[in-house]
Amino acid sequence: MTALRNVFAIVGKEWRHYFGTPVAWVALFVWTVLFGIFYYFAFTFFLEQSMRVAQQGMEMGGGGMKLSLNEYLIRPLFQNMAVVALFIAPMLTMRLFAEEKRQGTIELLATSPVSDLQVVMGKFLAAAGLYALMILSGLVNVALIWTYAASTPEWKPILTGALGLFLLGSSFLAMGTFVSTLTKNQIVAGILSFCLFLGMWTLGWADDPMGGPVSKVVAYLGVTTHLEDLVKGIVDLKDLVFYLSVVTFGLFLAHQSVQSQRWRA
Repeated sequence: MTALRNVFAIVGKEWRHYFGTPVAWVALFVWTVLFGIFYYFAFTFFLEQSMRVAQQGMEMGGGGMKLSLNEYLIRPLFQNMAVVALFIAPMLTMRLFAEEKRQGTIELLATSPVSDLQVVMGKFLAAAGLYALMILSGLVNVALIWTYAASTPEWKPILTGALGLFLLGSSFLAMGTFVSTLTKNQIVAGILSFCLFLGMWTLGWADDPMGGPVSKVVAYLGVTTHLEDLVKGIVDLKDLVFYLSVVTFGLFLAHQSVQSQRWRA
């Protein structure tokens, strides 16, 4: 219980810092605005395609086929927001340890009764909690579909898509937490994190049906590869295991980095 109290105390401290500075407000604003913009364009495209298909159906003497809201709206929306997560995640992690090192408060943490693992977990959970809040704020737009749309989408792809978006972002946040332990400069931590996230992203581009086993292995390591099924409403254990493995690996590296710095100090 003491360990949990320590972790949540650090989460509370980080959240007070997030919302005591423009970081959280800017991240929430940017995420919500972009979510709304992507939602608007995707919904407009869906309506245009629906009208076109209906008109073609009438010309052919039939009713025309019914387009899927999930395929034309929900799936592109989550895929676009995954790109936004690529840019937002460095904002959330760049100061986690870099700021502590710059201000010299990292020594206070090192001499406190809080363990290194508790510090790492507390800082990561604070960033992940803020990111989850961002996703929930964006989902308000999706909820409007049930109120105003003539047809409603399936709920499962929405839930699994949101889960996939959270897991992808958490993978970024875990690795960003590690990068933040390597420098005392927030800007450097942010740039390095973005470069790392971009590398994790582009690995998925190696997927080639004509490629050999090497390309398939490389593509499997890409974070976007495992998002595709989730935004379609398909929950595959290998996708969940992959994301949780990346999160665990990132936190392990962060823990080892903090420990090594404690011993050097």
